[in-house]
Amino acid sequence: MLTKKEQRLRRARQTRIRIATQGVARLTVNRTNLHIYASVISDDGSRVLACASTAEAEVRSSLGGAGKGANVAAAAIVGKRIAEKAKAAGIEKVAFDRAGFAYHGRVKALADAAREAGLQF
Repeated sequence: MLTKKEQRLRRARQTRIRIATQGVARLTVNRTNLHIYASVISDDGSRVLACASTAEAEVRSSLGGAGKGANVAAAAIVGKRIAEKAKAAGIEKVAFDRAGFAYHGRVKALADAAREAGLQF
């Protein structure tokens, strides 16, 4: 019997196989109990082109203190920030990799904010 984490990683592996055939950069999301992280990874998977998270000092100060990085509002800030960094790096189109997490709550808020900021996926 698979654990919850093993099930999530299995789903993530299937998604990454499908994304690899597309040949575009990948916007990957990771969430923990305290923070949410987003990275734009090159199409061959060798380099991280842009990253943003609630663990960054600038984001933490805008959230208003410790312990505020695990909510939908914080995820929206990270989504907007990753879109700005990706566009600055010359990336307009990405494939969204939710890393096996369900597409609701913080993951959905990050994706919607990134779309609104101009990232296409």
